[in-house]
Amino acid sequence: MDNRIEVLCKMIEEQQRARMRAQGLERCLEGSHYTGKVKYGRKYANVDFGGSGRYMVVLETGEIFGVKAYGVIHRGHSYGTLDTITDYDWSDYRAVRKQKQAA
Repeated sequence: MDNRIEVLCKMIEEQQRARMRAQGLERCLEGSHYTGKVKYGRKYANVDFGGSGRYMVVLETGEIFGVKAYGVIHRGHSYGTLDTITDYDWSDYRAVRKQKQAA
């Protein structure tokens, strides 16, 4: 599971950096604010950006949640699981589920 959490972190970082470049905000990318980092705990993995908690992953189930306060899951902000990370657009401050394409 650790590898999938690292993949999530990298995906978020890449999408956020691409959005910033598209908006002409390359100077904001110079520091570490848009660099992701994973910190593992006993029950959760924290996905941090710029020193702030952004998402938490339940290690046992792979569920992804927002952060209410650092180290506290916000169960009202659910973002699927590690198996469904490609269903979301991670480029903004909060992830948004992508629209399904009509067949």
